[in-house]
Amino acid sequence: MRRRPGIGGLQTAAAARDQYRLLGENVSKLRTDLMKEQLSTFRSQLEDFARKHKNDIRKNPAFRAQFHEMCSKVGVDPLASNKGFWAELLGIGDFYYELGVQIVDICLSTRPLNGGLISLEELRKLLSQRRKSARESVSDDDCLRAISKLKMLGNGFEVISVGKKKLVRSVPTELNKDHNEILELAQAQGFVTVEEVERRLSWSTGRATDALETLLEDGLAMIDDGHRDGKRRYWFPCVSSISSYSGTDSLSES
Repeated sequence: MRRRPGIGGLQTAAAARDQYRLLGENVSKLRTDLMKEQLSTFRSQLEDFARKHKNDIRKNPAFRAQFHEMCSKVGVDPLASNKGFWAELLGIGDFYYELGVQIVDICLSTRPLNGGLISLEELRKLLSQRRKSARESVSDDDCLRAISKLKMLGNGFEVISVGKKKLVRSVPTELNKDHNEILELAQAQGFVTVEEVERRLSWSTGRATDALETLLEDGLAMIDDGHRDGKRRYWFPCVSSISSYSGTDSLSES
């Protein structure tokens, strides 16, 4: 018959478990303390780096993006506040605040044309034109960071992906799968026809017409009926350059 462990054996096993637990806690604390020390050292080095290269960070978009990546790895957000060390040292909080104000202004001014949906590429192009006198050039990464701050304010700004393009939405329009597929199809030439949607997406006429008319009603599409073939073109400013059709007289809204 197998012997059961006595009281002494149980006490010894319990003591061993306690020792292992304490050992594990000590090792965990040592690792945590070491990581905190390493992070503190890295943050200090990051501040020294920022002081040394602050002009490059302010003026060079690519350098600025790399700096943000370094900050994120140690839990530093230079855009968290317009006050404090980073704002005083680099002034990038003010830079992104100014950028956000300009993005809002551009989105509002182009809304009658694009229905509140503009490509990130077009937005950056319009920003660059507006900021010709500014010392700092603007990148897509800068725009995305400024928009993320706008989104946090709860004012409807959001970046969505349609195919290979990123679109900035400044109105709470909900796009479903059909709408996204049409927008992706329109990227090739800036417009689609009902017949093209039917053929390329294998849709019925009713489905194609319904989706296109919804996009038209939401202000995301414009119509062009001035062609010899008699086919209506649905133009999408959000996936085309505004300058390429802003002067076209044949475009009209329904």
